[in-house]
Amino acid sequence: MSAPAIPPTGTPTGSAETRLVIVRGNSASGKSSVAAGVRERFERGLAVVAQDNLRRVVLRERDRPGGADIGLIDTVARYALDAGYHVVVEGILYADHYGEMLTRLVGDHRGVTRCYYLDIPIAETLSRHASKADAAYRAAVTERELRDWYRAHDLLPGGIETVIGSDSALHDTVDRIVRDTALSELPARDA
Repeated sequence: MSAPAIPPTGTPTGSAETRLVIVRGNSASGKSSVAAGVRERFERGLAVVAQDNLRRVVLRERDRPGGADIGLIDTVARYALDAGYHVVVEGILYADHYGEMLTRLVGDHRGVTRCYYLDIPIAETLSRHASKADAAYRAAVTERELRDWYRAHDLLPGGIETVIGSDSALHDTVDRIVRDTALSELPARDA
């Protein structure tokens, strides 16, 4: 199933050969694990542009409308695409904060693009958070915060995302993305 066409609104990016994957969802929905799984399957030549890394680590910024991380995510994704890398952009990426940038990025990408929303109920979100290996993160992020951050069905406008529910195991989700994007048919980079 192909995503609906989005007219480009900015500068074209990437090439007909590059792949762009957007993976969004609430905290503890499995976005980072999915991105890591896709990268592991493809090996070299796939950049993971992680919202948490750019926003929390690089900029040490709170998630807010108009934040500097929005432009940084866009810039890093475009840079990697223009350098010939396939790109997975992953994060909570609230539709009202990031939707315009993501829609423009999707519309501007010259190659195959697929967007996914991991639709995980709040009870499963809490359970997954409790099972995270990073004890410091589990202690720092409380149930109250997870509930405050949670947005049910926070889909991007235009029906551009494939919704994946909690019934899809990690390997099934990774398999689907690799298949949908035809990454499995492409060679990894040499260096």
